[in-house]
Amino acid sequence: MGTLTKETKLTLLYMAVAFFFSVAVRMIWYYQFADYEAFKFNGQFMINTNDGYFWAEGARDILAGVHQENDLSPTTTAASQLSALFAYILPFSFESVILFMPIFLSSLIVIPIILIAKSLDNLELGLVAALLASIGHSYYNRTMIGYYDTDMLNIVLPMFLLWSIIWAIKTNEDKYLIITALDILVYRWWYPQSYALELSFFGLILLYSLVFDRKNLYNYKLLAIMMFAMLNIDGFIRFPLVIAVFYIFRQEKFQKYSYHILAASIVLFFASGGFDPIWSQLKGYVFKDAVTAGEEGLKLHFYSVMQTVREAGHIPFNVFADRISGHVVTFIASVAGFIYLAYRHKIMLLALPLIGLGFLASVGGLRFTIYAVPVLAFGVAFLITEIARFMPTKRLKFLTIAAFSLAVLYPNIVHVQDYKVPTVFNSDEVKILEELKGIADREDYVVAWWDYGYPLRYYSDVKTLIDGGKHSGEVNFPVSFMLTNPQDISAKMARLDVEYTEKRFKFIKENEELIKDKNLTLFSNIEQMTKEHGFSDTNDFLLSLQTDLKLPEKTRDIYFYLPYRMMDIYQTVEMFSSINLMNAEMKNRSLFYASKSFKQEQNIVNLGNGISLDLKSATITINNQKAPIKRFVQTMYDKDMKLQKDIKVADSMAEINVIYMSNYNTFLVLDEKTYNSLYVQLLVLEEYDRTLFEEVITSPQAKVYKLKI
Repeated sequence: MGTLTKETKLTLLYMAVAFFFSVAVRMIWYYQFADYEAFKFNGQFMINTNDGYFWAEGARDILAGVHQENDLSPTTTAASQLSALFAYILPFSFESVILFMPIFLSSLIVIPIILIAKSLDNLELGLVAALLASIGHSYYNRTMIGYYDTDMLNIVLPMFLLWSIIWAIKTNEDKYLIITALDILVYRWWYPQSYALELSFFGLILLYSLVFDRKNLYNYKLLAIMMFAMLNIDGFIRFPLVIAVFYIFRQEKFQKYSYHILAASIVLFFASGGFDPIWSQLKGYVFKDAVTAGEEGLKLHFYSVMQTVREAGHIPFNVFADRISGHVVTFIASVAGFIYLAYRHKIMLLALPLIGLGFLASVGGLRFTIYAVPVLAFGVAFLITEIARFMPTKRLKFLTIAAFSLAVLYPNIVHVQDYKVPTVFNSDEVKILEELKGIADREDYVVAWWDYGYPLRYYSDVKTLIDGGKHSGEVNFPVSFMLTNPQDISAKMARLDVEYTEKRFKFIKENEELIKDKNLTLFSNIEQMTKEHGFSDTNDFLLSLQTDLKLPEKTRDIYFYLPYRMMDIYQTVEMFSSINLMNAEMKNRSLFYASKSFKQEQNIVNLGNGISLDLKSATITINNQKAPIKRFVQTMYDKDMKLQKDIKVADSMAEINVIYMSNYNTFLVLDEKTYNSLYVQLLVLEEYDRTLFEEVITSPQAKVYKLKI
């Protein structure tokens, strides 16, 4: 075995330095909250992203070897499988594994960055780029400790793919054909939505070959094996197919068929539906509408969730620049530096798909900025090393690189120190979910907004109607309706939606082949309810819930999880059921205003945002419009943590109510509809209909009720 060259040793050293730097910076959050017990569960910090509980549920069930039917547990996904493997082989608790996985996996990004720089004969470029990319705002935010999500490898894997493509084209070595194909297979296994980026790489390599190296047969072999790896078929089929193609390309006698193989791969790609997922993604993030409508049947209209997801919204330039490079100045230098780098090394043009996807943030939302972070880090790093090149001595060269590197790293490190995100739930909230786990059966449903779906399934081991992945307008509508309507109507909708959801699962299972063969689109639960109850107008069906409507047979229990924290998003929740399903018209928004920061001067309480309360005259002023108050309610917990209420009716004909939740130091201003909503009546006032609900868990953080019907 030969000794390592000086260049190889330096490469490994730079990788180690950048990797440990990335890990060390991510540990800052850990030490900031080291003594904060509210963020801990089972003696370990909890994760800080809702979606993480989805993968955690899958890993938990893999390790347990069992999960219930139709529980939507992701036991077949890569993130859950890899997590289960780590939890099985490592001597750490499951909570520790999922907490620290993002730190170590995301820090692997430094390896392809430095290897790419090595191909450009500029290792210092790689070190500076790796340091910056590893902690860039956007990359750090989505790969920090506890951010247990697919993002921990979603940029690492395409950067490895970029490295293998660059080295393939520069060296024309056969081994990079198989490495590139395997990169794609692993990337697709980890992140099934990788289609668009893979196809972008393919298109750019084709363009690069036609412009700069059109007679090189190797490039077309590379394109062919990539396309076979990208087919929209099972990975267990693509893997042997890729191996077979690689074997053929290694045989001299088959060289003349390379173009034919490339043509065949392209035909197979489109025949396998390879472009379909890309179009679906574009429609979801770029061509999104306010409402979505069914294609057949009643043509119901639903409010689109994409309009309420912050990561899919438009962002200003300074935020866009900060998230990619840490500072506007650094961003501008990065863009200029990358243009110069691509001019000097045309091979770096192959990184454009990552930049393009990152810049899609301007229309698709801030989640995409993460893709541009590592590539544009090359840009500013190249400028730094180019400036250093003109220094007369090695010492000055080193000091120049060090000084400029610290300058671009500083705003990112400051961001890390200031980015003190909380865990998804605090320990008291998790105790409620743990208690619920001991009460509810695994087949029971818990009604809650989709933000809480994954944590509920993980900690309480129950089923939910909506969650972080299942939250289209058609499934959100019934849950929004339940939470924001009176108890009797909400109770009926809960029983209907749960039983129709289970009936839908059964129908899909029994007719799987028929649905697949004929590409059938199933009607929403609401449409099914409407039709089966003899209505052609869903508005009429919803009105019928006020009558003695016949409900389906009860097959399982239903619980309502009502957290205090949902107060911050109540109006967003309500929007999903404030749409006329028949014509897409939005109804007038209900009045719901929560003030946690107010000021009292004698009888006047200023609640902020142009709202003030006159205690003496029992009136409220909203945007200079004075109106009488119907009820003034004060709630408080006594020493036994029992809720006490003081209700004063000031004007029975008025429409506005005021609730002062003294223990929370919070004022609520509500119209009559919101006051009578299930959420307010059960959570805030604990005024529940005992013929419909049973109180199960009562806590200042959240309340749980069991449906009796």
